[in-house]
Amino acid sequence: MVVWTDFERATIQEVFSKIDAASVGQQALTRCLVVYPWTQRYFAKFGNLYNAAAISGNPKVAAHGLTVVRGLEKAVKNMDNIKAAFAELSVLHSEKLHVDPDNFKLLADCITIVVAASLGTSFTAEVQAAIHKFLAVVVSALGKQYH
Repeated sequence: MVVWTDFERATIQEVFSKIDAASVGQQALTRCLVVYPWTQRYFAKFGNLYNAAAISGNPKVAAHGLTVVRGLEKAVKNMDNIKAAFAELSVLHSEKLHVDPDNFKLLADCITIVVAASLGTSFTAEVQAAIHKFLAVVVSALGKQYH
């Protein structure tokens, strides 16, 4: 079980209340697919992912990016038991989609970059530490089925 400080809990909730879920999701997934092109193999049904412009303009990438951020919002609402909240997602990603669990960390890093850009100077080192801890817990929960 993860122990959250009052600051971490409040910060994570505040960050997710401030960000534009659709924009952050699209930008983060786009960044992941461009920077780590091998991750594209999980999105073959998305159509044209041949270059950065095609990826960033792909409506399926935008929609799935929003789905990812909505999942993170679910984790924010279930901070005391993220593993249970993500149990079905972990099974889906491991047993049906066969996603390499290392990719969750790559996407988490991309989310951090996009959130930092979105928040600007209010994305302090302390905020980054809280977001990093939160995303690490989410990554662990998504990878639970792999262990």
